[in-house]
Amino acid sequence: MRPDAFWHRAVFTNIFLRFVFVCCAAVWCGAAPVQHDQTSTSEDHSFRKEIERIVSRASSLKAIPEAAISPDGTRFAYVVAGGGKDSRVELFVASIAKPDVTSRIFAPKGKKENKACRHADPEWSRDGKNLAFLSDCSSRDQMQLFLADVTQTDSTAAPASSRASKRLTNLVGYLSRPKWSPDGKTIAMLFVDHARRAPSPLAAGNARTGVIDDLRQLECQRIALVETASGKTRMLTPPKLTVFEFDWSPDSRRIAYTAAPPPGDDNWYIAQLYTQSVSEVEGQSIYRPKFQIALPRWSPGGENIAFITGLMSDEGATGGEIYLLPSEGGEPRNLTPDRKSSPVWFQFKSSESILFSEYHGGSVVVGTLDLRNGKIDQSWEGGESIHASSDDSSLSLAVTSGGLSAAVVRESWTQPAEVWSGSIRKWTQLTHINHSAADLAASRVEDMTWENDGFRIQGWLLFPQPFDPAKKYPMLVSIHGGPAWIQVPSVASMDFQITSFTHLGYFVFLPNPRGSFGQGEKFTQANRHDFGFGDVSDVVRGVEAATAKFPVDAQRVGIIGWSYGASTAMMAIGQSNRFRAAVAGAGASNLLSYYGENQIDKWMHFYYDASAYDDPAAYLRTSAISYVKQVKAPTLLVVGERDEEAPPPQSFEFWHALKELGTPTQLVVYPEEGHSFEKYENRVDLVERAANWFEKYMPEAEPTAAPK
Repeated sequence: MRPDAFWHRAVFTNIFLRFVFVCCAAVWCGAAPVQHDQTSTSEDHSFRKEIERIVSRASSLKAIPEAAISPDGTRFAYVVAGGGKDSRVELFVASIAKPDVTSRIFAPKGKKENKACRHADPEWSRDGKNLAFLSDCSSRDQMQLFLADVTQTDSTAAPASSRASKRLTNLVGYLSRPKWSPDGKTIAMLFVDHARRAPSPLAAGNARTGVIDDLRQLECQRIALVETASGKTRMLTPPKLTVFEFDWSPDSRRIAYTAAPPPGDDNWYIAQLYTQSVSEVEGQSIYRPKFQIALPRWSPGGENIAFITGLMSDEGATGGEIYLLPSEGGEPRNLTPDRKSSPVWFQFKSSESILFSEYHGGSVVVGTLDLRNGKIDQSWEGGESIHASSDDSSLSLAVTSGGLSAAVVRESWTQPAEVWSGSIRKWTQLTHINHSAADLAASRVEDMTWENDGFRIQGWLLFPQPFDPAKKYPMLVSIHGGPAWIQVPSVASMDFQITSFTHLGYFVFLPNPRGSFGQGEKFTQANRHDFGFGDVSDVVRGVEAATAKFPVDAQRVGIIGWSYGASTAMMAIGQSNRFRAAVAGAGASNLLSYYGENQIDKWMHFYYDASAYDDPAAYLRTSAISYVKQVKAPTLLVVGERDEEAPPPQSFEFWHALKELGTPTQLVVYPEEGHSFEKYENRVDLVERAANWFEKYMPEAEPTAAPK
């Protein structure tokens, strides 16, 4: 199931879903809007207003999903997504020497004006003269590939907005991830012909009617090749494969890609590594991993292909170990064996070295791996999140030729997202887009560690604002999704906008229990066959450590989570009486029925070594519904009507059980939403409902009257 970080990736992945195909989507009619309780008191109304003010303020943060640096390191391009209800996504180019002097890159508008133009995926040509990008300005809600001459986008040039970019494609479908060939003659990109939805389990599902197993309903994401001179487009990969990631060979003659038969959402988990000549119509599988595979990368000489493989519970949530494989196939070599961290992104600097980033504990590390002797030179470490691309991984960097300089978007608990550049050991801030939102950041954060069952667990504790050490405060425990994911430092944490709760007077505790990234593959795999037991035990021990060291009111501890985090929260309240109240978003309560209801069941094979039909007892043992009679904590459940990752029946089942057993509960189903909520008003409503729920069921104790 998806990490809650997929909301955090409004800085990354959620921006990827901003291009939902309205014109191709199924139309859902008659769904009633979510309504507030009209019986609220004036005090409740005042509290709700305060929540809305805080959430609206936090939502006003502008996301910077992408940054790209020119090959010579003199200029950078970046994408800015408007905060709050602003749906514009704009593309800018600036000189690194004069970063405040920016040029806005525009695609020409079509006959029907699109006031909310969206731009994405800026890619520099190898000579730095042109910038390829996607935009829907010329045809509303339909992205096309454009080419902009950026040789004159400096402080002395006419504004880029006065010059029309060149449109290369005229396609109907879903476009993403354009990449220049090394010779500059071709741009490859991913394309779903006549897509009815974004090719992601995060997106709201299509209407499921008619003959469900009709193979003609399956949509394949393929590699399309576009000639930069003429715009001529052709499909490269066969229609029987869904392609997820790809890379050009150094000679521009071949492409390496990860792919699997459709449906892509489910079969990403069994993807293999392929290579294919651009003159052929079929590719050849050269490697089948034990777990999942991501980020195929050709070596500079073309003799090898490197990639990351490991236990990954979600597409895009990359983590594992780096391997090197001969490009003609053979036995791969593990370049980072038994590392006590989780490599996430990498790029060849030369034939002898690889630049890579990784999670280490709760921090991020960037280093260089020497392929000759296996030694690693650590360049940078920080308790923050970094990225340059919305597609490549959560810790990607945009690197110049030779890897001497990089551009990256940096964000932490205390610093909103901005673009930085320079040598990796000494980055310089280039943008100040969110400078007015500094007050939204956490005022104090503790990087905590504790021991449990022989594991050393890490987590983050965010302090309430303002903070008085003489007082005791309630605490919310936020469980990340995945399970193979990690709590990532971010002011704009979008899972219930959890960082906003510090402004409502809560400690916010974000643990990274076993099953998370950050401590190596053995730690990531430590919750296989054990959902809701070892990981919940790690969380409970962390709560005990926090309440023992900091002024936390142990009688007012709540738990909240999205996706796998919601499932863990539901398990936790059935396993422990530590939690006074719970909020579970888009979770799975019965893994036996969930296996047959969700559209990505193959991820479960890698955690159970069997299907639900081969080992139903194992699935029921780790299901929250099996322990629902022990639940005493009032529980709010929320879910999207068209969620295909954690379908609504899972929330209905848990809600129904609690209702019958007499435990206070409420279920809210949001019309037309998928696993990741797109509508601004629904995201605000989620936080408001969660805050009201905890306020109601975790009230501050009335002061005891002094004896007369």
